[in-house]
Amino acid sequence: MRTLKIIPYFFIFLLSLTVQSQLIHPKASPFSKITQDIGLTTILIEYSRPAARGRQIFGRLVPYGRIWRVGANESTKFTVNSEIEVLGNTLLPGTYALYAFPEEFSWEVVFHKNTSHWGDGRTAYDPSEDAFRVHIEPEENSEWQENFLISFDSISHNGAIMQWKWGNTTVSIPLVINTQKEMMHAIEKSLDGNPSAQTYYEAARYLQEEEIEYTRALHYLEKAIVIGGDTYYFYRVKSLVEASLKNYQGAIKSAQRSLVLAQAEGKDEFVRMNQENIARWKKLK
Repeated sequence: MRTLKIIPYFFIFLLSLTVQSQLIHPKASPFSKITQDIGLTTILIEYSRPAARGRQIFGRLVPYGRIWRVGANESTKFTVNSEIEVLGNTLLPGTYALYAFPEEFSWEVVFHKNTSHWGDGRTAYDPSEDAFRVHIEPEENSEWQENFLISFDSISHNGAIMQWKWGNTTVSIPLVINTQKEMMHAIEKSLDGNPSAQTYYEAARYLQEEEIEYTRALHYLEKAIVIGGDTYYFYRVKSLVEASLKNYQGAIKSAQRSLVLAQAEGKDEFVRMNQENIARWKKLK
């Protein structure tokens, strides 16, 4: 009986020694994570960043015509929390593996629904599990990118460009998001009840930034001022809306009020912006 009890403890002891002997070392292609808000949408990308180390990358290290994991180690994961559009293709909320089939003059970029493959999943990859593929022409740049990099540029409320850079090659993938539809619904919902001055202001500012429905935006700003009183940023946006409606006299009056209020609070930047706009609008009225 004693022998039967000792044997399990002996194996546990050996297992603990094995675990303790494992050495954690730095990865040659370190893991990276990027989160980007675009409008009301959040995108998360998780990937590893291999280095060039003097090697020819595309066409050699990454062969043409063969699947690539868009990084190193595990497959690259792309997570989005709302519906987006990629070159006319709808991508539903969820997590996808990113793959690519590079060629010299044209790439196929893949949003793949099966995220369980290790690496490129070459032997298990099934094209029928693609959400979709898009064709992208790679760009050659003079600036060298040593470690593979995924980033976002040209970010607006309604989209961005996802960029993959490695060596002298850049692949740019446009993402489109219908933030305006979501925002208009959110504005209607937030104003249905007893909205605050700030709620009216935020709604107006969104419409002004999107360059839409200026008359509606002006109405919201007037409501904000009645409820919230004189505020330099209320009048600042009101002046911009009035100028967009070509009411330059009203825009100048609002900008002058914003300037005085900004001066009282030591907001030098707003003082300067109002002064510049007043000078410009005086030439247009």
